Amino acid sequence: MNRIEKVRETVDKIILDMNDNVERRCAYIHLYGVAQACALLAIKRKENIELAIIAGMLHDIYSYAAMDSSDHARKGSEMARDIMNSLSIFTETEINQVCTAIYRHSDKSIVHEQFDEILKDADVMQHVLYNPLFEIKNEQKRFDSLKEEFHL
Repeated sequence: MNRIEKVRETVDKIILDMNDNVERRCAYIHLYGVAQACALLAIKRKENIELAIIAGMLHDIYSYAAMDSSDHARKGSEMARDIMNSLSIFTETEINQVCTAIYRHSDKSIVHEQFDEILKDADVMQHVLYNPLFEIKNEQKRFDSLKEEFHL
């Protein structure tokens, strides 16, 4: 069983239920983009690639499902926990690891566990790579560190 694809199926159903075509496109681009960046960072940093991808796929699912970004990290971690529990294919430890990363992903000025940092950095990477001309605001220091890590 491919757990990544099971999560993607669930995420795709949520995204397809979105009424706003522009937001639906943004959801696909952002969630899949962050998941891919999570994969790259997990490989480089020798973390669990499967769980990193899953964290990336689920990190903003609440924002898109509810069309509400207020307190989205906390609400998103709760929704991700519900999704992962409903699939019955994850251990409690795996669920906790993914949901903790999601809960912390908005705190980009704070350094947490290495797994949590993958999601934060992947989120920044996706924002910058989507359109390098957009201002990255409070994420410049983190992006500068990523450029150094990747020798860019």
